[in-house]
Amino acid sequence: MQFEGAVKIKAARKKVWAFLIDPHAVSQCAPGIDGLEILVPDSKFRARVALGLGSIKVNFAMEVEFFELDAPCHAKLKAHGKAPGSAADMVSDMTLIENRDGSTELKWRTDVQIMGTIASLAARFAPSITQKLAGEFFDCVKQKLET
Repeated sequence: MQFEGAVKIKAARKKVWAFLIDPHAVSQCAPGIDGLEILVPDSKFRARVALGLGSIKVNFAMEVEFFELDAPCHAKLKAHGKAPGSAADMVSDMTLIENRDGSTELKWRTDVQIMGTIASLAARFAPSITQKLAGEFFDCVKQKLET
């Protein structure tokens, strides 16, 4: 499944970049994060993530790693998560474009693969849930960076 979008943030690109590559900062906005452990500074971390797919709640142990950083313009990360009887793999990238008015346009794209017992549920609910979670995430990011 592929998801993408863009959001305008009224903050300088360097400030947006610093926030989005800091696991502690970004985890404040990521829905469902319940615990964070830095494995390799500025590169790899582990998070516990609780997601709801319809009436089903799934708890993933996620390992996330930045594998491409071109500060303050572009970043790519990959994640692998395990839950009882299920797994998820994700590759995300973001591009930050500095606007003339000092704001930043964030373009993002995520490719997600879900395997195991929740795969059929994910196929049905993922588009609406992803849209909702992305909206919550970017609303929070904007609030933290624009105030």
